Parts: sequence; C-alpha cells; structure tokens
Amino acid sequence: MADERGNREAFEIQAHYCRTNASPIYARIATALATGLNRDSAVGRRVLDWAGEPTRDALPLRLIGGLHALVLAGKEPELAAVFDGTVTDPATVAATLAAALVAHDAALQPWLDGPPQTNEPGRSAALMTGLIEVARAFGPRLELLEIGSSAGLNLLIDRYRIDLGGATVGAADAPVTITPDWRGDRPDVPPIEIISVRGCDVAPLDATDSAVEARLAAYVWAEEPERLARVRAAIAMMRDRGVDLVAADAADWIEAQLALPQADGVTRVLMHSVVWQYLPASVADRIRAAMNAASDRATADRPLAWVMVEPDRALGLQVIRIRYAPGGWEWRIVGTSHAHGRWVQPGPVAATGGIALPESAAITPG
Repeated sequence: MADERGNREAFEIQAHYCRTNASPIYARIATALATGLNRDSAVGRRVLDWAGEPTRDALPLRLIGGLHALVLAGKEPELAAVFDGTVTDPATVAATLAAALVAHDAALQPWLDGPPQTNEPGRSAALMTGLIEVARAFGPRLELLEIGSSAGLNLLIDRYRIDLGGATVGAADAPVTITPDWRGDRPDVPPIEIISVRGCDVAPLDATDSAVEARLAAYVWAEEPERLARVRAAIAMMRDRGVDLVAADAADWIEAQLALPQADGVTRVLMHSVVWQYLPASVADRIRAAMNAASDRATADRPLAWVMVEPDRALGLQVIRIRYAPGGWEWRIVGTSHAHGRWVQPGPVAATGGIALPESAAITPG
C-alpha cells in the first residue's frame, strides 16, 4: 500500500545524507521535493503513490537523476540555476522543480523505472581500505568478485592508483588516481597483487556507449564536477581495455564463482559498495548462505574474505566492513567513508562525532 507521507519522508532522509556528505545543493533540492511534490504531473503522482520502500529503492535519487539529465542536456535553464547553486531561495527552488515535473513529465518517467546507477570510482578507495586488511591477514594475492557492478567502473580497481594519506596502491602512471581526504594516520600498506577482477550485475551497463555515459553523468551530483571528470576518465580507460562484467543474478553468480577451483596462496574476496539494499531478500539470503558455507571450507592456503562498503542510515555515511576465514568470520568495521569516496576515515568511528558505530545501525549482510 502506498504511503504518501513515507514517500515524502524519503526525500527528507536523502536531504540528511546530502547535508552529512557536504552537498548543500542536493540537500536543498531533496528538501524542496519533500514538501513541494504534488499531483499535477504523472511523475509526481507516481512518486507520491510509490508502493515500495522508497529509501531502499533510492526513489529520491531516481527522480533527481532525471532532473539533472535535463540540465546536462541543456533543456532547462531555470532548473540549471537550481542545480548550480545560483538559485537558493526555497520557494523559488520548489516552484522551479514543480514546473519541470509538469513540463517534462514523459521524459522523467523512465528514470523511476530502476535504481540509480551511481557507479562511482571514488568508492574504490573505501574498498581498498578493506582489501588492505585482507592482504595484511593472508598475503598480497587477491581474487576479487564484485556483485552489483553496474557499469563496472570499480572493476578497474586494479588499474587505478589509489593514494590513502600518502600510502599508494597501483601503478604510478595509472590514468586515474583516486586521492580521498584520508582522515587518519598514514597507513602501513602491505604488498597487494590483484590476480583477477570479475563482476556481475543483474542489468549491467556498457559505459563505453555514449547514451550510457550520459546516464552515468546524470547521477553524478552537480556540485561535484571532479567526480564527473573522474567518471569520464574511467570510461576512457574502459574504452582502451574492457573489464570482466557479465549479466547475472548476484546469488547465481556468487554460487558459481565459489564453486570454481581456487589457487593456493590466493584469497578469494567478495566485494560490493552500495548494493546490498537493492537485493531482494531471497537473493541476499542465498549469498549469505553461500558465503557462510564457503567460509567453513576456507583454509590458510585458500582463504575467503568479504569486503563491503554500505550505507548507515542513521549516520548518513558509508561503513567499511570486512570478515574473513579462517579467522573467526566475524564482521569488523575498519572505517567509514563519504558516500562518493571524497574522504575515508580508518577505524570503527564515525567521522561526524566520534561515536562508535552500532552493529544494528548499518545495512549489513548479517
């Protein structure tokens, strides 16, 4: 059953995320939509009558992505002034958004059909923060398996140069260097050798297609031009040499990957970022069961690890968690990060207040 109040509240929750992640323009847009959405357009009615769980479905980002696409296409000068921060008056922002929903009703409808494809290369820095701990435990050789790969930009993690507080992983001449604000001491990075990187998505995107590139650009928040430049540079890397990305159900794929032979001295790692909330419960349960069973078979010669970067709703941040076997198979928080990798803070403490993260607060695989 649709819950109009809850659907509006999802935009308030998104505004909280945006404020926490230092994105005032998108916070302003989400707040204006929370109060200003009406039934004058079919897209407005569809949002207000959304029958799913709007926060898990990322409903606000679906709609805002569509609006940003209009701006990038040069179709809405007044809306562009909202997205670039020129217009800040709440009433004017709300009126401009409402007018755009009516004027571009048909064009915005498809943006509600699926989750946003925020395939952000910056999240590779947070993933690498977890992979460092895995390499420290079992040695340098890692076999990476990513679910929810979207367009596969984080499957380039072995080709990026990642700078974590002055400690680097990756080639010095990499076309893309990811340098988050590292909020901690310079880490002692062990040797890391990524043997292979494979990924799946239920509906993967071909980033090298110009229309897909435009779609990915629309999901980059307008106030973060450096992100857009990085996405485009990563896509250029993919045009030069592709990635191993297949269309598959995440549970089917993980079960099949775990059944493949594993080389001695190589740690098999499941990794994902901002994916778990989109998985159907049955798929999540199967992945959890497959990983738990594989952890029982793991040995010192053939270890297993799980690295996740998933949102904590209360904090509005991403929590970096790892678990591995042999070694207890218990979840351990190794850091928090900005939603798009702008900063990373090592350790089990939130960056916005120094509060230890409760296990129950995050979206966790269990």
